[in-house]
Amino acid sequence: MKFLALTSLLFSFSCLAQVQTINIGDFDIEYELSGSGKHIVLLEAGMTRDLSDWDTIIPDISKMARVIRYSRAGNGNSSKTNQQFSAEQYVNHTKSLLDALKINEPIIHISHSYGGMLARAFAGKYPNSVNALLLIDPSTEHDLDIVKKIDLSRAIKETKWMKSIGIKDGMANEYLDYWAKRPMPNFDEIGDKPLTIITSIKKFENPVVLQITDLGREKMAKALKVWAETFPQGKAVLTKKSNHFIQKEEPELVLKELAELIAKLK
Repeated sequence: MKFLALTSLLFSFSCLAQVQTINIGDFDIEYELSGSGKHIVLLEAGMTRDLSDWDTIIPDISKMARVIRYSRAGNGNSSKTNQQFSAEQYVNHTKSLLDALKINEPIIHISHSYGGMLARAFAGKYPNSVNALLLIDPSTEHDLDIVKKIDLSRAIKETKWMKSIGIKDGMANEYLDYWAKRPMPNFDEIGDKPLTIITSIKKFENPVVLQITDLGREKMAKALKVWAETFPQGKAVLTKKSNHFIQKEEPELVLKELAELIAKLK
């Protein structure tokens, strides 16, 4: 009987691969369950993005694990809101989502861009709820300081311009932590668990902001590598084959690194 129950649990997502909504209190959250396997993967999209960011890669991830992808409040078809959220508030939303879905086991948290800050915040607050982290070209609280050291005057102008775009396009609710440079959890809070960062160092022909100049990318990649290696099981993978949306442009690399993380958990 226990075997049958376990088998049912392992394959319970395979017949649910359709977008649904679930209430987590003040918000209705758009989500999708798919896949089968021993482990559960949670996909965290980037700033202002939604669950469709994973369309290219989710069929293959679903062959490796059970997968949850969702759109945060204010994005996709989740509840619309102009409220400003901190990373901690988003973390509370994520925990509420997992609780509502009755997910009690640790997850492998795969995140992209700004989602990387949220994944760190979640792992810092709920270290026992995370088995491993895979951060794809993650934003960090140090990005703005890095570009300011390259060209202070230009960095200030670019930051002001990007802030104005965010407010104009209604994206301010996800910029709060990024612009405030709030400290995010590190090894002491997250603990010793497998962690991989994949970051792009591909050259742009005409970079419009310092962050994507050759020097900007080089310095941010170096900082990410140093940070990843503060974890005993941490590593950084640098790619020249894809730009920011690595999961779309180079899905095979993401799948390879995910497979290695899963192997470490067996």
